[in-house]
Amino acid sequence: MSVGDPSVRKPRSRIWTVLPAGIFAALAGAFYWGLMNPNDDLPSTLTGKAVPEFDLPPIEGREEGLSTADLQGEVSIVNVWASWCVPCRVEMPLLVELAARDTVPIHGINYKDAPEAALRFLDETGDPYTRIGADRSGRASLDWGVYGLPETFVIDARGRIAYKHVGPFDRRALDEEILPVVRRLQAENRT
Repeated sequence: MSVGDPSVRKPRSRIWTVLPAGIFAALAGAFYWGLMNPNDDLPSTLTGKAVPEFDLPPIEGREEGLSTADLQGEVSIVNVWASWCVPCRVEMPLLVELAARDTVPIHGINYKDAPEAALRFLDETGDPYTRIGADRSGRASLDWGVYGLPETFVIDARGRIAYKHVGPFDRRALDEEILPVVRRLQAENRT
């Protein structure tokens, strides 16, 4: 046998043959887990902390903006939305229904939206908001830790973030996740 003899093979490291298959299997497993995992909660580092300091002007056509001071003294919901956000349109009927029940004040942060588009959106879908702040630059939403739209926060009477829901909520999420937090906080506030 000589050095150039094709019958003599250099021992290959098996790791180079197994590594691509292992990486693929890990990625496929992570993808499958992500699709099948019903828990879509994204953690918020602000839960339990005071809402960020902010003072937003009203959207054009509205009288009252939204600020940190407006979120003191009563339990409330803050919903971050935009007219161009399709999932915002999906959850809007539930927000309008909730506002009609007068269970909890609902405030809005309108994210990077043209004023006329925001007003047209509210005319089309209904307006559940007690106050709306226009976050034209998006800075306030970033301070709130917004990942994407829509996002809904439950604020306690001391102005702290008690709960955060990422994405559009459905009836189940409203009845089983959001409203139980609101009711618990309202009961604590009465005592």
